[in-house]
Amino acid sequence: MLSNLDQQPADALLALIKLHSADPRADKIDLGVGVYRTGQGATPVFGAIKAAEQKLVDTQNSKSYLGPEGDMGFVHALMPYIFGKGDPTMSGRIDGMQAPGGTGAVRLAVALAKKSGVTRIIMGLPSWPNHAQILGDLAVELVSFKHAGADGKVDMDALRGAIAAAEAGDALLLHGCCHNPTGIDYTPAQWDEIADLIAAKGLLPILDLAYQGLGKGMEEDAYGVRKVLSRVPEALIAYSCDKNFGMYRDRVGAIYVMAETAEVLNRVLSNGHALARAAWSMPPDHGGAAVRLILEDPALTAMWLDELDTMRSRMAHVRARLAEAGSAGAIDLTPLGHQNGLFSVLPLSGEQILKLREQHGIYMAGSGRVNIAGLTSGNIDKFIADLAAVSG
Repeated sequence: MLSNLDQQPADALLALIKLHSADPRADKIDLGVGVYRTGQGATPVFGAIKAAEQKLVDTQNSKSYLGPEGDMGFVHALMPYIFGKGDPTMSGRIDGMQAPGGTGAVRLAVALAKKSGVTRIIMGLPSWPNHAQILGDLAVELVSFKHAGADGKVDMDALRGAIAAAEAGDALLLHGCCHNPTGIDYTPAQWDEIADLIAAKGLLPILDLAYQGLGKGMEEDAYGVRKVLSRVPEALIAYSCDKNFGMYRDRVGAIYVMAETAEVLNRVLSNGHALARAAWSMPPDHGGAAVRLILEDPALTAMWLDELDTMRSRMAHVRARLAEAGSAGAIDLTPLGHQNGLFSVLPLSGEQILKLREQHGIYMAGSGRVNIAGLTSGNIDKFIADLAAVSG
């Protein structure tokens, strides 16, 4: 039976990692892999995480099962940062469960939406590639619209049109901040309008908050999620700690549900537990427990937020340097200064991307997506010069 399976193409980014690793050039630049890097090119473990992990070593007395909901102390400790410190539960209407990374959270959110009757999810493109893969695997129809224009700004007309054309029972998937892959986010004023449009149309919002704290700040990056939740009766929120705690390989995420009433909330979560039990039984505990210990300890919380500030400041500095350059050949770099997070997309052809790789040792995704954190004070001038060389 297994011989009936067709060969699947290799993951393009994983293939890119191998190509970069095999490249002997000392001045090669990796802009493909979606992880944060320091100015020295490292992806370190947060000091706050190290301290929390030591606490786990010293105090954890069992590795027994937790259940499909995971570490609820972790889930609840995050809520004031996501939903606000005043009433993070919306008077008992919001609760959640742990998930294996942001990917697990998105998948469970889509599965819950489908089980509740959603057959179509509206989403701007380009988007994180796994969004479409998850929708396809769960047999949910993707209805797309153009997220941004060539001017480096969001295409609000396209979003308005997509919402206006939506049908009863549709869901709308939006990035909470630091849009992947474009880095082009909605402004607070645009979020205000979007929240009103969603409410008027009666859509189910699915909000993917994978990079909180890497854009403008923890509070600022939560604006869109909070504004939408203030205007709708129900929503699904997927959250990732993989980036803002540096927990990539530990797969630390959560899914939150906002329902009309506490009774409906309990019913939705019971379905979430059942879906999780069938999919992964329960999420991995170690990373979530470490994050919980950080958020329970004011000193560790302060250390984590300081480390997050350093990450955000470095990426803002790189973006400012690129924007200051103005242009590199035919590529206008100024919009990158107004974008947020790890990623931006450069308008390069496949031929130009191949030239950058083969002639200059610069590795990026075939879509033109670049990881801003791959640029440092030691290689950014080379990158700008090489970009000018291939774009003419």
